[in-house]
Amino acid sequence: MVDKFIFDLIVIGTGVAGSAVASECSSNGLKVAIIDEVPFGGTCALRGCEPKKILVEAAKTIDSFQRHKNKGISNMDEISIKWHDLIKFKRTFTDSVPKEREESYVSVGIVPFHGPAKFVGLDSVLVGNDSSNAILNGKNIVIATGAKPANLNIPGSENVITSDQFLELDKEQLPDNIVFIGGGYISFEFAHIAARSGAKRITILHRGKQPLEHFDPDLVDQLVQKSRDIGINIILEKKVERIENLGTSLTDNATIKGNKLSVHFSSIIDSSLNRDSSLTAPTNSKVEADLVVHGAGRSPNIMNLELTSGKVDYTSKGIRVNRYLQSVTNPVVYAAGDSVDNGGAPLTPVATYDGHIVANNILNGNTMESTYKGLPSVVFTIPPLASVGLTEKMAREQGLRFRINNQDTSNWYSSKRVGETHSGYKVLVEEESDKILGAHLLGPHSDEVINIFSIAIRLGLTTKELNDPILYAYPTNSSDVVYML
Repeated sequence: MVDKFIFDLIVIGTGVAGSAVASECSSNGLKVAIIDEVPFGGTCALRGCEPKKILVEAAKTIDSFQRHKNKGISNMDEISIKWHDLIKFKRTFTDSVPKEREESYVSVGIVPFHGPAKFVGLDSVLVGNDSSNAILNGKNIVIATGAKPANLNIPGSENVITSDQFLELDKEQLPDNIVFIGGGYISFEFAHIAARSGAKRITILHRGKQPLEHFDPDLVDQLVQKSRDIGINIILEKKVERIENLGTSLTDNATIKGNKLSVHFSSIIDSSLNRDSSLTAPTNSKVEADLVVHGAGRSPNIMNLELTSGKVDYTSKGIRVNRYLQSVTNPVVYAAGDSVDNGGAPLTPVATYDGHIVANNILNGNTMESTYKGLPSVVFTIPPLASVGLTEKMAREQGLRFRINNQDTSNWYSSKRVGETHSGYKVLVEEESDKILGAHLLGPHSDEVINIFSIAIRLGLTTKELNDPILYAYPTNSSDVVYML
């Protein structure tokens, strides 16, 4: 027997986007249901930015001690990360989230449903499996199912773990040899964590000429050098062909450690064309690893929703929506966050922002459009790399007239006093208006300082307005802003 329910709103997904829509609509009197087939909480709280940042903070502690070596700090050899204890500490943040999230829904009248969801009509969703299921009908349905690791389509990919699994590695220490596939956020952030957590050999394999392709290439070059200085081998323009399982490997004391893997890769183009030939490797090479991690991007988690049954048009990048985040083919349906085709960047602030836009448009009619101007993005390496607004390339392609303020800041006091040898900035200022077009930062606290530039871009502030009337606390990294203008 199938139970049937009627709601004003059905939300699929319990991450920040889905929670924002559900909470706002429920508080305005709508009868709301929310569905998830995995523990409630979403990627950010359970498998993404929040738990990752806990690991980053531990790695920063190690890095800080290393940078202060011979600068008044002693007993350096006593500082290390016990991976098992770090993961245990991380779980004190994540383990309680599903229960707390569900209780928060119930407390405001939102009805939770557990299980897979799929469309069975324009306004109908089936929840559950063959043994226990229900059909929910809704005046509106919101798809906020987030993203999942993209399919690698590589022979032997069953030997690769995802970023989700990396965050759950319950080992006393990380394996010695780790290979990351892909040169984006995930690989760089986790590689920097691993480098400070005792891994002896770390490799990043990337298909393109430049890793972190959406960031300023000059600052990426500095970060690549920093990464190499701490023992991360970055190999560019290489395609992973297969991952071979070589069987068990042994530690020095002959106890079984796990499977030894061989990652085979080939050149995509002539390595002589590489921006830095020192980062290339011979054609048809391989590297052995104890662990291989998928860091080659994510895709919308929508393929099991049977969207065609709901006449919801989509692409490989997500649900096709209009400027109000409403499905272009089924007006009952809206989408938010990583589920949207051609939406904002796959970032938590975007998902939250989308959720509020969708809630407004469901409650008040389509009156609010999304705009992602001034959206900052951060790679939480050590030091962090941050960006907001236009890159130099984007500004030139748009035919804008602008000046560039660009400098290596490793000799600035804000870097020298913490022993950071790799830092810099690039700020783009429009000539006619004197407004900030883009800002790109590498260095200590760049993840915080970038927010000042984000506000400036979103509000259309000029360099004068960022400088003359503002008194920055000193000495802080934020006070460096005046020297970047």
